[in-house]
Amino acid sequence: MTTYIVLLNWTDQGVRGVKESPRRLDAAKKQLQEMGGSFKQFFLTMGDHDMVAVCEAPDDAVMARFALTLGMNGNVRSRTLKAFPEAAYREIIASLG
Repeated sequence: MTTYIVLLNWTDQGVRGVKESPRRLDAAKKQLQEMGGSFKQFFLTMGDHDMVAVCEAPDDAVMARFALTLGMNGNVRSRTLKAFPEAAYREIIASLG
């Protein structure tokens, strides 16, 4: 599984319905699970982003479909970062020679 960091911000629509946000999060978790992925961690944050999720998915295409689906609902906008765990980081750096 590949790890992704998802940076999320509420849209105007999403923040107007913020009280429904926990239900929407549960639906998003179920949706990603049905696509073969999962949420590993979720945070409400302060600063440039309203929420941050750490997710896993089988591949980039699954994560792209998930991110597009979230956006189509109109409640959040996302930025997705592909994340390399420490072991992969060390391997990548070691391969530089």
